[in-house]
Amino acid sequence: MSKQIERHNISDKLYVYLQSNSKYWYCRFVLYGKWYAKATKKTDLNEAIAMAHRIYMDYEIRAETNTLIDSKRFKDVAEKAIDQMQSELMHGGGKVIYKDYIGALRKYHIPYFDRMFITSIDQEVVREFDKWRIEEFKRIPAKSTIQTHNAALQMVFKEAVVRKWMLPMQVPVLNSDGLTSQRRASFSKKEYEQTYDAIIKLEENSRKEKTRQIRELLLDYMEFAVHTGIRPGTEMENLTWGDINMETDEHNVVFYVTVTKGKTTKHTGTREIVCRDEIFSCIADLRERFPNRKPSDKLFRLGDGSTTKELGKAFDKALLDTGLKQSAHGVRTLYSLRHTYITWQLMSGEVSMEILAKQCGTSVQMIEQHYSHVVPKMFTRELSGVEVRKPKPKKKAASPTALAKSHARLAKQFNEWGLEYRKRGCI
Repeated sequence: MSKQIERHNISDKLYVYLQSNSKYWYCRFVLYGKWYAKATKKTDLNEAIAMAHRIYMDYEIRAETNTLIDSKRFKDVAEKAIDQMQSELMHGGGKVIYKDYIGALRKYHIPYFDRMFITSIDQEVVREFDKWRIEEFKRIPAKSTIQTHNAALQMVFKEAVVRKWMLPMQVPVLNSDGLTSQRRASFSKKEYEQTYDAIIKLEENSRKEKTRQIRELLLDYMEFAVHTGIRPGTEMENLTWGDINMETDEHNVVFYVTVTKGKTTKHTGTREIVCRDEIFSCIADLRERFPNRKPSDKLFRLGDGSTTKELGKAFDKALLDTGLKQSAHGVRTLYSLRHTYITWQLMSGEVSMEILAKQCGTSVQMIEQHYSHVVPKMFTRELSGVEVRKPKPKKKAASPTALAKSHARLAKQFNEWGLEYRKRGCI
């Protein structure tokens, strides 16, 4: 540990000194009750005293003009910003996207800027970072990705300004240029069925029981997403049995799902989803697998009650096996199921954009921006002047007796579900 071996007082607020581990003189001075130590970079005492005067005067001027700051390393400031965001999330505040900000900071900004002083990050440094990021991505990032990264970086600059480690005028302007968003990748009816069948085959050929359960759960997850439009990820993963409700009229039933957590719920509150009637078999399968379910139990979980983060990986495997991972409009992921729901609803021509926007927790503008290619097909007859009748699959008509038995069976089943709901608080 270094020791002070010589000292020369210049005034009661300023002195120079030598340390045992250096041949250079240092100066120490006080401003507004705070002591500062700076290197003079001089070995001669007289030159060191002259430099000490200059340093002291410079700091006096900066103090009087309110430009006196103590800079910090980028990594240290970024960690403070991350701690603040995590604290807000933990206490029910903040934004869901804070998780994306934290991920971007840890994966890209901290590794690059690291021990660089935050006040030394100017336009040139940011431009070099942009080049490095393209190399890391191996492509030009999407505009939405860059905007997320910029917002994350701004959180760090904001933290530095608040703590007076940086001046507002020192914050660099961030470039948001990137690849503009394209059409959202979705599935046609045939492609969806191909993917679904591929997952059934994967489930049948699973070597481990847990792998089989993941693929089994994925089938229900797919059906739920593609028939509700709920966002895969936070919205889907936080659904509980208590979030599902139903209304019955003899043998008819309508299912509703209450979305309480997700991308937009902080600003719009909870929203109630009306499910397509195709959701019935999915709910029936889940009920059968979890006979001891409680309202607070997560809807999408494995047989032992645990949740899994492997659904996306299993979905990707099925897409690769069927050759459907890539599409003309981008890479398909679990999120493509939501895009598929919106596309199918628009194509049906039975739902207006305004109603669909409310159902999906988005805006009419977003639907117009990303699904404008579907709109002309919604008005095929009006635009072409031709009535195109789609052939309906021929179905063997059920006899009145068989139909009556089916209706009676469904009415009995829904009545039992209703009784169970009143008993345990979930269907």
